[in-house]
Amino acid sequence: MTVGALAYHERTAHSPRSVREGGHGLNFDNKPTPYKEYTALPARPLADRIRPPQQPALAAVAEPTPDGDPSRERRPTRETLTSLCYYAAGITKVIDRRGRSLRFRAASTTGALYHVDLYVVCNDLEGSDSGGLDAGVYHFDPRTLSLDVLREGDYRGVLANASADEGVADAPLSFVATSTWWRNAWKYGDRTFRHAFWDSGTTLANLLAVAHALDYRADIVTGFADRPVADLLGIDPEREAPLELVPIGAGDLAPESERAVEPIDPDTAPLSPTEKRFPLIHEAWSAGALESGSDAEAWRTSTPAGPVGTRDPGDGERVALEPVDSETASSRPLHRTIRRRGSCREYDREPISLRKLSTVLDRAVRGVPMDVRRGAEQRADPDASGGPARREDEPPLSFVDPYLIVNGVDGLESGTYHYHPAAGELERLRAGEYRREAGHLALDQQLGADAAVCVYFLTDLEAVVDALGDRGYRVAQLEAALTAGRLYLATYAHRDLGGTGLTFYDGVVTDFFAPQAAGQTPMFLYTMGRPA
Repeated sequence: MTVGALAYHERTAHSPRSVREGGHGLNFDNKPTPYKEYTALPARPLADRIRPPQQPALAAVAEPTPDGDPSRERRPTRETLTSLCYYAAGITKVIDRRGRSLRFRAASTTGALYHVDLYVVCNDLEGSDSGGLDAGVYHFDPRTLSLDVLREGDYRGVLANASADEGVADAPLSFVATSTWWRNAWKYGDRTFRHAFWDSGTTLANLLAVAHALDYRADIVTGFADRPVADLLGIDPEREAPLELVPIGAGDLAPESERAVEPIDPDTAPLSPTEKRFPLIHEAWSAGALESGSDAEAWRTSTPAGPVGTRDPGDGERVALEPVDSETASSRPLHRTIRRRGSCREYDREPISLRKLSTVLDRAVRGVPMDVRRGAEQRADPDASGGPARREDEPPLSFVDPYLIVNGVDGLESGTYHYHPAAGELERLRAGEYRREAGHLALDQQLGADAAVCVYFLTDLEAVVDALGDRGYRVAQLEAALTAGRLYLATYAHRDLGGTGLTFYDGVVTDFFAPQAAGQTPMFLYTMGRPA
């Protein structure tokens, strides 16, 4: 049995009534561990030294590819892999509170439950003083900054066959992001399938920024045969499922791999005393699953050339953004920004500047380098290079629209806006202060009311599913979440700004931004302002 994307989204929508009647207490004695722990696998330490990406964070998040060159052929090393793992999913902050140590990861995730894991499939990687890394399939363990060895040998061909993607085929290493459902569903129940893409999106925003800062090609592959990838990792999609592939760099083609891999089922430590299953999550995941690499290629190349799920600009007054140039912008390095990043727990209502808001939006909302966008470009321009770079006449976002509630920006009238990133303009929808409404939309959380700006990403989900099938739901969620992940980085590149993601009342948000957003549904909410 499967539940389609539209039905799943509707069944997991928040409304004031559903939240009021659906609340349940949390059993902290049964809270799952935020780590996946293999009990009998060998491990390989990563490099002794973490190479910090020195490029300014604002530059790293703004680059869809290194120097705009999608064909750069650089081979990542063991040291590269160490930096990528650490700054995407490593433990970057430890805070002692009330007698216990709280370990925070590099990227924000819902409830700090860290249900997204990274796996690595690689060829032999060279190293420096600490030596190289043999070809294999590995699981990244953030507790020890090491790799659990799942398979020895070059299995990149399995990913290449599953995706039918040239970038995966010649990448020396690829990441696979997964979600272990129970680690998030303990608190959020069936909404975890949404959170899988929210949280992998923020994680991959870090991963892409670090890869590009270190001058490696990297983009995201959303179209692949799911079962072969799950089998390669030795995971059961009813419990843990693959979400995205991220090829890094370029080099020799992966070896041919026509036969199915030998099954593995390595033992892992229990996540909690009682692990519960949520069938709706697996049904929603199954509805968008692909069977083969040829299916993935057909799905990818069926993507319409233009945007899907977005709305054309209206006739409202336009306000031009005022981003600073690269010479004037914050030069805070990416590695320091990632270490500084948090999830703001309280905002001061002191306003932020229009120039800083403009700079954050300008750098972060530039589109996501995904295979579905690339496929559309190649059909629109047969001479396209095949990489993830965006054509000049293509919109920065393909599947979601950013809408803003502005309540505290010097030089910008309070009100609601529709952001048009290609033009660098805000279209005013309504004037006025909407703090009370902003708090209500954000599940009646004070953070929404106190934030200087609330950025909602909305899409016409029916149009997306009609064009891309149920797997299109993943793409729309991911584009919104990864863009929000870049908003996090661009926000925390500024010393006096903070931000956080919040959840929301789905239908109430749609109504609030109507008529411009009629027929659209919210995918993600990001808030920013001055931390109290």
